[in-house]
Amino acid sequence: MTTTEDPHSSDPTPDDPSGPQRPAPPAGSAPPNGSSPPGGPTPPDGLPPPAAPAPPTEAATPATPHQATATTPHQATAAALLPLVGGAANVGAVAHCMTRLRLTLHDRALVRDAEVRAHPAVLGVVEEGAAYQIVLGPGTVARVTPEFQALLARSAAAPPQTPPGTQAAPATDPPHEARPVRRALRRVANVFVPLIPALIGCGVIAGLNGLLVNLGALPSLTPALTVIASGFMALIAVFVGYNTAQEFGGTPVLGGAVAAIVVYAGVAEVEVFGQPLAPGQGGVLGALAAAFLATRVEKWCRHRVPEALDVLVTPTLTVLVAGLVTVYGLMYAAGKVAAAIGTATDGLLAQGGAAAGFVLGGLFLPLVMLGLHQALIPLHATLIEQQGYTALLPVLAMAGAGQVGAALAVYVRLRRAEGLRRTIRSALPAGLLGVGEPLIYGVTLPLGRPFATACVGGAVGGGVIGLFGMWGDTVGSTAIGPSGWALFPLLSGPGGALATVGAYAAGLLAGYAAGFVTTYFFGLRGVTAPAP
Repeated sequence: MTTTEDPHSSDPTPDDPSGPQRPAPPAGSAPPNGSSPPGGPTPPDGLPPPAAPAPPTEAATPATPHQATATTPHQATAAALLPLVGGAANVGAVAHCMTRLRLTLHDRALVRDAEVRAHPAVLGVVEEGAAYQIVLGPGTVARVTPEFQALLARSAAAPPQTPPGTQAAPATDPPHEARPVRRALRRVANVFVPLIPALIGCGVIAGLNGLLVNLGALPSLTPALTVIASGFMALIAVFVGYNTAQEFGGTPVLGGAVAAIVVYAGVAEVEVFGQPLAPGQGGVLGALAAAFLATRVEKWCRHRVPEALDVLVTPTLTVLVAGLVTVYGLMYAAGKVAAAIGTATDGLLAQGGAAAGFVLGGLFLPLVMLGLHQALIPLHATLIEQQGYTALLPVLAMAGAGQVGAALAVYVRLRRAEGLRRTIRSALPAGLLGVGEPLIYGVTLPLGRPFATACVGGAVGGGVIGLFGMWGDTVGSTAIGPSGWALFPLLSGPGGALATVGAYAAGLLAGYAAGFVTTYFFGLRGVTAPAP
């Protein structure tokens, strides 16, 4: 490589043949100033000179896995979020529900929260105990989560990038969650959340099939649609058992095997307390209890059965013990509980009517804030299994309508709060489709009073739905998860499609109006518009 000396020096460049050459030192003599001659020390006579050392180059720094080039928007979102939550080493577990990417983090202090919230794909952030939940919206979260998990897998396979002279910080355990009830409810919810896509798909097909039957259209196709829509619900207990064992640390297929007893037709030949069992008795609650028991039995066996016999004895004892308890106890008890849930729900809406709907619609958002809404998921699943729909979900969905009305009132009143108005404009479409977190955590909750008036709007909408239920036009949903306008394709009820859709639309409009009016006149007193 040609090098150039300082321009103020009188010496020419070393590669310039026209300049005077310095005399070479004698062989074997040391160079002046004790330095080595160019190219290293002179070799003894008769030996070839050593090769010139390669010029120093910077070591290429390998790109971290999350810096890999993203080829899709969802890969780009995952790659952007991973470093903002502290990197792969800070993520203990990953899951997702209908709208949220749920992360269990080792160190919450490593999260760059403001940057996470500012990301264009992020609709909001929710924290529940040790869980850091990033709201991405339905559809999006189901595509971003696998990309996020792929980045974590690549990070785990890559060698650690620890700078020289430093030590990697040891990973700490996730913070202890001090609320065991909330933790238990979340684990139960984790059993049912993976089933929601199947519930939605089968529910939409069931609604379409019901419409075709009422219209007398395509009579040769409707029997096939009935089979397609009903097949999953006929075996939902098996899926619940599988997920339960997986969630609580057992072998999933053993949980599914024990739960399959609940829906097996042969249980009709078994008598318990003088009465024959019915296939499906106890439903998802019985399957949940049976699989949980199987997990406990399996863990007990793993610690006590010799390793040589484990592969034979443990599965056998697990299925036998848990199966006998399920047949002679759990199915009967869970059947009584499930029947009580159905009776209580019917009576609540048929007799409580508007008052019951008002209370349920108004309290749902506070339940969400406390994480207690997860206890309703098994209730919804039980009602869908029993009656074909859950009458609770449309009432509770009115809470989102109150949020939309309140946000519109804030938008109209606080004209100078351009930053807040920008948030409302971006979050309102998601709110109309039932994704309420951006409006809750970005608009109403930070302002205080608008959150309370939004709950009033939800209460009024729930009261309207309850009133229709008292009149005999019960509004039900054939699946759980969606709300807002997204719930229309899943609506079902004894009054027919037109009456059910009309009652639900009336509840939505009432929730919008009540949320707007109460927020406009009462929810913004003393509220200072934040700076744009």
